[in-house]
Amino acid sequence: MRSMTGYAYKEIADENVNLSVEIKSWNSRFLDLSINMPSFLGRLEQRIREAASGAILRGKVELNIRLREKNARVTIDVDENAARAYKDAIQKVQDAVGLGAEKIPLQLIVNQEGVLNIQKDVDPERFWSMIEPVFKEALADFTKDRDREGANLKKDLLEKLARIEESEKLFKDWIPQMERLFREGIVKRFHEVLGDEVDEQRVMTEIAALLVKYTINEEVVRLQSHIDALKSEMETNPAPGRKIDFICQEMNREINTIGSKNQFIEVGQAVIAAKDALENIREQAKNIE
Repeated sequence: MRSMTGYAYKEIADENVNLSVEIKSWNSRFLDLSINMPSFLGRLEQRIREAASGAILRGKVELNIRLREKNARVTIDVDENAARAYKDAIQKVQDAVGLGAEKIPLQLIVNQEGVLNIQKDVDPERFWSMIEPVFKEALADFTKDRDREGANLKKDLLEKLARIEESEKLFKDWIPQMERLFREGIVKRFHEVLGDEVDEQRVMTEIAALLVKYTINEEVVRLQSHIDALKSEMETNPAPGRKIDFICQEMNREINTIGSKNQFIEVGQAVIAAKDALENIREQAKNIE
């Protein structure tokens, strides 16, 4: 089990290059991966995206790669025609405003778009050989950070689930008393209405029919089934977050039904405790991948 929140940062620096990889993530229903890196690394984005997506299943993830070569191999081409065209145009502006004798600063011309064309060596394999080991280390640290937080989440979830199991056991123990109280109430109402003319067989038939509707036995059985399913998801599913939330909805339905049929303070208290623990589980599930 992994948390959706995590952080990792790796950096190398030597006489040739400064390179850093930063990965951070937050909660999200789906995988939302954002990659920020220099434009000249654009041809590597798909490779990086596939590697990250293979390790991260869910969450809003921001991956930042910064690379600066200290002795970068570049070629600079000068477009002489563009430089002359800019010079003539600037001269015309000066003449128009009465500054024809003013010297045109060279910086003004070379700063114009297209005058200097800088070509950088963008061999993707050369850059990938720099980035790959640092990226893999950062991704491994990021996974460890999420695993560590996921272990804490799992421990907390199991503690909350144990509280629900305690309530479920109490519900089960109280089923005979709830059914006995229900039977006594039905018999009493029959005697109040019919007096000594009560047909005991009819009373038993009515009780049997009504118990099907008002007993909590089925709800308790289903609740235990959901508890078992939740444990299984936590142990076997690498990304159980959404499934946990779904199972919690089903558990909440059973607990609410038990509460609506209850007539005992002890059972009512157990319902409240179970709902409180369940709500905590649902909140924590939002942090799980």
